[in-house]
Amino acid sequence: MCSVSACFPVGERNLYCMVHEDMEFRDLMYLEASAVAGNFTRAAKSLGLNTSTVSRRIGKIEDELGLTLFERGHAGVHLTSGGNALLPHIRRALAELQMIRNVSAQTGSGIAGDVRLGVRVPPIGEPIRSLLTGWQQEHCDVVLTIFEMNELESRAAMRERRIDVALMARHSQWLDVATAPICREQLLAALARTNPLARRKTVDWDALKGETFLVQGWDHSQSDREFYTSLIGRRVTFQSHAASHQSVLALVAAGVGITLVTKSQAEVVFPEVVYRPIGEDNAWAEIELLWNPNAEDPVVGRFVAFMRDQARSRKLF
Repeated sequence: MCSVSACFPVGERNLYCMVHEDMEFRDLMYLEASAVAGNFTRAAKSLGLNTSTVSRRIGKIEDELGLTLFERGHAGVHLTSGGNALLPHIRRALAELQMIRNVSAQTGSGIAGDVRLGVRVPPIGEPIRSLLTGWQQEHCDVVLTIFEMNELESRAAMRERRIDVALMARHSQWLDVATAPICREQLLAALARTNPLARRKTVDWDALKGETFLVQGWDHSQSDREFYTSLIGRRVTFQSHAASHQSVLALVAAGVGITLVTKSQAEVVFPEVVYRPIGEDNAWAEIELLWNPNAEDPVVGRFVAFMRDQARSRKLF
């Protein structure tokens, strides 16, 4: 059982020097219950104890403190002036202990805490948006923080425990992480409004092969380029940019080239950019949730289970 002084900041402990280092929290409960009941018998009954246990322990506390806390009489017990001076601090310590227990219970069960989510593109479209909305509605005591970063940054952040989970396209292969499929998303071509292909209702790979594909890419990471190649073939012209998705779309709008986006990303209107469906069976991307398999935070486990189960029940993949 923890000593009472441990619940006070080090700088304040001298204010409570009247409390012996060996006093335990249960002693505070005995004192507070007796003060409220005005009778050791009633206090013992409320605590589920024998009267002798409460009376004997309070007597020992008084001996340790060198201070009489209660006046005993036939009508019961009453706090002395010393007992009255001590009572507010006893109640404060008990309240702090209860808060510790409450927070421990909440975080231990995963109903409170923090989840740090890494994303490459803001999760503003469906179905990710509604999944996160559902999570927040059911877990209002959990703080969900979004970190927008590229693939390499996300990988490093997870390794260094700066993020807990990440939403990434499946073609972004990571080692030493656990994964769960979340959804399949249709791919569309993002074209400049002035591009002749923008006049079509749909496009196909053959029509797109003559275009310059703009992709996000960083040193030692060209997963988008490799993914596009697996869909279209190898005779494609690429330009890699170590830039955000929005910057790539800005280049598309300027007529520098085209790019591919998921259906949810196409929900965002970008000036001078149009989106066209791709009439091919393989024109889709799978989005996965990634997390550290060694993570032991209950709230992270609850988040992973929620996202995985909701995706499965909604048949998103």
